[in-house]
Formats: sequence, C-alpha cells, structure tokens
Amino acid sequence: MTDFETYALPYEPNPKYKQKVAYFSMEFGIDQALKIYSGGLGYLAGSHMRSAFALKQNLIGIGILWKYGYYDQTRKGNGEMDVLFQERHYNFLEDTGIVFDLNVNDHPIKVKVWHLPPDVFGTAPIFLLSTMHPENDYLAQTICHQLYSNNLEAKIAQYMLLGLGGAKLLDLLSFNPDVYHLNEAHALPAAFHLYDKLGVLDEVRQRIVFTTHTPVEAGNEKHDIHLLEKMGFFGNLDIKTIRQITNINDRIFNQSLAALRLSRMANGVSKMHGEVSRKMWGKHNDISPITHITNSQNHAYWHDPELDAAVNTNDDKSLWERKLELKREAFKIVADQTGKIFDPNVLTIVWARRYAGYKRADLITRDWGRFEKMVENAGRAVQIIWAGKPYPMDHQATGTFNQLINISHKYPNVVVLTGYELALSKALKQGSDIWLNNPRVPREASGTSGMTAAMNGSVNLSTMDGWIPEFASHGHNCFVVPEADQSQPNEIQDEFDRKNIMDMLEHEILPTYYDNHKRWVAIVKNSIKEVVPFFDADRMADDYYVRLYGAGVKEMAR
Repeated sequence: MTDFETYALPYEPNPKYKQKVAYFSMEFGIDQALKIYSGGLGYLAGSHMRSAFALKQNLIGIGILWKYGYYDQTRKGNGEMDVLFQERHYNFLEDTGIVFDLNVNDHPIKVKVWHLPPDVFGTAPIFLLSTMHPENDYLAQTICHQLYSNNLEAKIAQYMLLGLGGAKLLDLLSFNPDVYHLNEAHALPAAFHLYDKLGVLDEVRQRIVFTTHTPVEAGNEKHDIHLLEKMGFFGNLDIKTIRQITNINDRIFNQSLAALRLSRMANGVSKMHGEVSRKMWGKHNDISPITHITNSQNHAYWHDPELDAAVNTNDDKSLWERKLELKREAFKIVADQTGKIFDPNVLTIVWARRYAGYKRADLITRDWGRFEKMVENAGRAVQIIWAGKPYPMDHQATGTFNQLINISHKYPNVVVLTGYELALSKALKQGSDIWLNNPRVPREASGTSGMTAAMNGSVNLSTMDGWIPEFASHGHNCFVVPEADQSQPNEIQDEFDRKNIMDMLEHEILPTYYDNHKRWVAIVKNSIKEVVPFFDADRMADDYYVRLYGAGVKEMAR
C-alpha cells in the first residue's frame, strides 16, 4: 500500500474545503503542453483543478494518460482536414512507481500510475492511469491510446480503467475520499467498486455525486448489459446485484441513469441545463435530486491582465490599443496557417468550438447571397474565422469543416484554422470582436467558450442557450437573438436563427462597431467586468463544495 502523504497537497487545506474529494474525468484541459483533452469537458475540468489549487481545496483529480491524446488536427494537400495521431511524452509527469492489476475481458492487465505535481501548472494533484506497461500485450496497451475511441470494447475498457482503476488507486493511496465526483458517467465503475467494498447501497450513495453535461437522453452512454458483464465493467458484482442496485432491468444499460440512482446528488451545468435535466430524467424513479452548478472558467488562466487593468482604471484608450495589439498577435496565426493578412481595425467574427450538427457551424452561410453580400461589403467590412475539432469519425461534421474551408478559399477575409486547442482558443478569444455561438436551443448544456471570450473583450453573439441566460443583457454586455419556437422542425428553427443573426450583424453590431465607437467600447467593458464575478471557476469550485460535496438535508430537499 502506498501512502498518499508521498503525494500530499502542497498546502494545508482550507477548513472550508475539508472534505476529501476525488474528481474523476476522462479529460483534463490543463495546459497546451498536456494533450489529454478534446474540448469543453476537458476545459471545464482543467479550470476546476486550477481553482481547487487556488482555493486550497482537499481535492485530487483522477484521469487517463492518453498516449496519442485526442488527435492532432492537420491539413491535407488541398487544405482540407486531416487527422494525425502522434505519440506523446512528458518530462514533467512523475512516475509514481505504482502498478496494479485490473481485469478487462477476463484478462489481467497492468495499470501504471503517473502524477502531475501541483506546482507544474498550478493545479490540484492529478493522477493519470496508463496501460502502457511492458507486461501488457498490444491490445491492452491500446486502451489508453486514444481519447474517445470509436471501438466499442476499447471504449468500455477505458471507462473501466478510469472508474475501477481510479477507485483501486485511491485504495492504494489510502486517500479514502468522502466524495467520489463523477464528471460525466464515464467513471461509473467506481461506484461498483465502492459497493463491492462497502456492501451497503446507502453508504455508496452518500459518497457519490454526479455531474451530467448531456441535455438529450439519446446522447448518454448505453450498452448491452451482457457485454458490460463480459468485459468486467461491473467489477466483482454480478448482473443480479447490478439490477438490484441500479433498478435497470432492461438489456440495454444506461450509464447516466445508473449514476443518477447511485448518487446522493447530481447537477446540470447551467440553470437551463438543470431544468432540462430534471425534465428529461424526471420520468425515472429513485434518482438523486438534480440541482445545477453553472460551469465556469478559471479567470486567472484565461484573462489578459492589460485588458483588465484598462477596464479597472476606466482607460478606454489603453483598452482599445491593447485589444488591437491582441488582434495583431492572433492574426499572425491566421497568416501563418492561411497566407492571409487580416486587418486589426476590421470587425472580426469567430466561431470556434467542436464541430457538431446542433452547433451549426455553417449557419450564417446557408443564405449564400446574404452571406456573400456581408463578406464583400467594403464599407462595413468583416473578417470571419472558423476553428474547431470535429470528432474524427463524425463524417458529417468533418464534411462541414471541409465545406467551410472551400468557402474560405473564395474570400481574402474568411479563414478556417486547424489545431483548435487551449493556445489557439485563447488567441482567438483575445483576437476577436464577436464570439459567435449559435447552437440549436436547448442542446448546449453550458458552452463555456463564450465566458473566456467575454473575459478577453470578445462580445458574445449567441442564441439563448447554456450559460447565456444567466449573463446576457442584450446590447449591454452581449447580443442575443430572439428565441426560436422549439416545437417547429429543425429546418424552420435554423432559418429563424440564421435570419436573426444576420439581421443583428447588419443592423446593430456592424453599425455600432463602425459608427458608435464609444458604445462599442462600453459593451466590451461591460462584458469583461460582468462575466468575472459569477463565471470565474473559483465560484464554481466553491459551489461544488457548498452545494454538492457538503450537500445536507436542506439541499437534497430542493
């Protein structure tokens, strides 16, 4: 048994945050150098770890060391997207020397444990599990090759590595958490390990909390229960016991539903998502109460100090000069990737996030004549940047990406960038004027990219989804389009939103930017000032301790 004191927190935990918490997540977006994340879930987890460190919380992270990360987004010879899987090595991770066995599909595999020390990136301690061990065969080693594998059995094995492996590691470290926090249902097998150890369902529930990020039931992980049993997903528990403790008697096993029944408290990741989740899961009995804790991002990591200083001293001249400087820096990336030199004085619109159908990356292009008229308007010029990483096996999303690349070839002021990771994300938020966010309501659980855009003086233009209803004051700190009728077919909703976005760009945003500089700067300042108090991850990390980890009778009754 390994003593956790070897990897002790580098501080005495704040008494306010005394409960021991183990935070399980498939991905952590900690720093550009550590490629173990794909997108929003990882960005959220990374910000949480940074704020836990800043607040001196008694919390550690449990994740997986992905050999090839998610993937590197590159280009083919014609400029369209290509996928590169590049092996990663890190000299800043510590080899703990801990190795233990995990049974996957009736085969014992060796799990090796790495440690990310808190002082490397300013995070709570994070332990990363790997099957890259010389005693493992190639198939066992592939479990930790690629984040979100498209191979079904590999995916299940990854969830076992995170959940069962992570829970076993906690036993070896003698950490004994008061709370097992499952960030999404990937790590659900940790609950089965805990039940095997404690034997009392109520005691398991008292230790588990669950965060769901998925606003549609079809998007939750569901698998054949017999395949899961064969793989060893349930640890030492048999199907009869699993059915008793989860009350799932179907052949198809719903991981999120099981997590809701094995937790004492769950949360959505925005006020709106909490409402959607309660409605979505309310038809099921015996689930935990579902509150909401709105996602946030770590201000200390994402903000630009000079922008903040100019806002705090009400120095509009310095604010604008700094914003132009940040745009110039971002446009160096544009020039490097595309050969196009952008003008910092031109209104720059950025759409950047994961490509997925409901996020509608190409929405403003769907009325070609109107789009082209806006792009070619020299009087009130625009520059448009798209960026983001589709799931590599999502051929429709990749097709949209390539379609936009082909569109961009026609115009000197339109580009599509590759490599949308933490560094490019920060550069685009600092280098844009408008952060375009147009998911189909209510599909975006949170949508945190707009928070960090606002922190950097990029004004949100958004549909009323995710976190936006908790922040937005139209024309004051952002621009929000009217809400579409959700009872209408998707095509009608899309057309309604597209028309309103274009109307807002043409009749309000562009005239304000070019003809009313004072008002534009005021909106930028309001955005920067008003996003921080509630949408800094320090608030979120505190909320988790107060409202989820320490949830008592009053909170559970809400």
